[in-house]
Amino acid sequence: MLGLRPSVKRFMMYQQGCFAGGMVLRLAKDLAENNRGARVLVVCSENTVMTFHGPDESHLDSLVGQVLFGDGAAAVIVGADLDESTERPLFQLVSASQTILPESEGAIGGQLLEAGLTFHLRKNVPILISKNIERALEDAFKPLGIHDWNSIFWVTHPGGPAILSMIEAKVKLNKERMRATRHVLSEYGNMSSVCLFFVLDEMRRRSSEDGHTTTGEGMDWGVLFGFGPGLTVETIVLHSVPIASP
Repeated sequence: MLGLRPSVKRFMMYQQGCFAGGMVLRLAKDLAENNRGARVLVVCSENTVMTFHGPDESHLDSLVGQVLFGDGAAAVIVGADLDESTERPLFQLVSASQTILPESEGAIGGQLLEAGLTFHLRKNVPILISKNIERALEDAFKPLGIHDWNSIFWVTHPGGPAILSMIEAKVKLNKERMRATRHVLSEYGNMSSVCLFFVLDEMRRRSSEDGHTTTGEGMDWGVLFGFGPGLTVETIVLHSVPIASP
């Protein structure tokens, strides 16, 4: 359908959960930087409608997932060695890391059963993420000397309103920093791995419409967070690019 050569290398990953959007960007970055001239097509597709089924009194927490989750698909191209004559980048992936939060085993889980795919979310998931978020920020931005978390733009996986609110409270974020993330959550729900691509696009679009000078709401540096089973946190340091004047 895309007209790609049969010899194009392919990697397929399944059932990674909500952190996969950050994970595939990290892997694409590594592939592009270690294969000169390569362009990596990243495609994420999620069909979470299979989680919709009747309530189970023994697993009422599964209702949270049914309320939050939605279907979606998105794609991006990642490359290194920019060809400025033909390519127009939107963001730069500066560094990437992954960590598993302590004391979080079993906080998020899923099972594929005859009834469909079931999700189980513990009530302490927002607490676990928020109490570890500042450490992730410090580890990522210490080399850059950045400590003011309102001075960077935020591309965060919209796991749910409680997670976003607790992160905001923990690092004293202005409400505007999560505007793109909250918009995606309200319009599309939690689309698992797809969400981060939607938030990146919303960030780019709003930055242009609001007259900002960069794709990161006028700021140079930003952070991308993916959260998912494990509890796993993907952290990517982003750098915006200038928006050309009309």
